[in-house]
Amino acid sequence: MASRLKEYYLKSVVTALMDRFKYRNPMQVPVLEKVVVNMGLGEAIQNPKALENAQQEMSVITGQWPVLRKARKSIASFKLREGMTIGCKVTLRRDTMFHFLDKLINIALPRVRDFRGINPRGFDGRGNFSMGIREQIIFPEINYDQIEKIRGMNITIVTTAKTDEEARELLALLGMPFRK
Repeated sequence: MASRLKEYYLKSVVTALMDRFKYRNPMQVPVLEKVVVNMGLGEAIQNPKALENAQQEMSVITGQWPVLRKARKSIASFKLREGMTIGCKVTLRRDTMFHFLDKLINIALPRVRDFRGINPRGFDGRGNFSMGIREQIIFPEINYDQIEKIRGMNITIVTTAKTDEEARELLALLGMPFRK
């Protein structure tokens, strides 16, 4: 079943982007490729149980089981050795990506305390956007009473846009609340 956001993209956003950037072919319109949700856990070095809890919470939020990430380098001052598990990530594509973005834009972000919009400087110069979330409790699936610790996460939205301007317009038309 296609999500509301995907149907909206196909019906409204494609035509609006074609008018705005003067594309001659609908295949030139930027598309969302994937959304990567990453949670780094420095505390997992001392507390391996934190990793399990983070993995469980992330699977509830995204609807997909996260992959564990290992350290690439040893850092003595952090008591970190190469190969230690220090985080988890999920790569969402197709319908699950659209469902997650719909939930993020319409439900989770408005629940952030003192929310004034997302910082528009999170673009990388190639049409991809990254943002950080400080608390996982903004998602409605998370039961506040069962949380042992507040954790943040990074969300990266990868698009086929050639420039940041095209990607910003794409995300703005999808409803991303950028700060003015």
